[in-house]
Amino acid sequence: MRAIILAAGRGSRLQQTAEQQLPKCLLSFGGRSLLERHLRLLEAAGVEEITLVLGFRHELIEAELARLGRPHVEIVLNRQYELGSMLTVHTAAGPLTRGGDVLLMDADVLYHEGIMAALTASRGPVNRVLIDRDFEAGDEPVKVCVRAGVPIELRKKLEPGLEYDMIGESVGFFRCDERASRRLAAIVADYVASSRAHLPHEEAVRDLLRERSQTFEVCDVTGLPWIEIDFPADVVRATEEVLPQLEVRS
Repeated sequence: MRAIILAAGRGSRLQQTAEQQLPKCLLSFGGRSLLERHLRLLEAAGVEEITLVLGFRHELIEAELARLGRPHVEIVLNRQYELGSMLTVHTAAGPLTRGGDVLLMDADVLYHEGIMAALTASRGPVNRVLIDRDFEAGDEPVKVCVRAGVPIELRKKLEPGLEYDMIGESVGFFRCDERASRRLAAIVADYVASSRAHLPHEEAVRDLLRERSQTFEVCDVTGLPWIEIDFPADVVRATEEVLPQLEVRS
């Protein structure tokens, strides 16, 4: 099993000053960067192959890896990171299609170990989407809609009249077996080739879910604390609400 962590973006919505601007995975909570927390949880889950896809101020992340003593982590650079996460995933086509199950993970998430356990449970080939039913409505969350146990939609804005049995927010982590990973890489390549590299990579994952060429499990992680860090308010909430829950539960 291989983890591909997407950490190339600038994180401009955090509104950091130019002098203080860091890649989001270097934000520290409880004395540990998000990156260190990712690596610790992956290690505890037995995931030994890790690829970091970097871009903005990548040298700072490489310095953090050196500080943590993690020279085995593979680094892939997206030098056009300003174009968005679709191109970042395309940059990682090699590790994405190398074989075995792949965990595709956003780097800007603070989360409980139970979410990692849900993602990595079972060593056989499996495709998995995580869903949290306890979420705030609005246009910002990427929503997962499920009908008859099958994920049918993955988008921030839903089409009017869409029928579903369950809806929740995507945690931003996906698991794909070898066939699904190769198919996802092909879909992403088509986006890039057709001048749609600026779109979020979730659009390619959405296409993979909706074409039904692969079977995806839906894993409900409602009740487990986590937060994606996009805005200054998210940093405050992560520090004041989510982190204390992680420390109590750990």
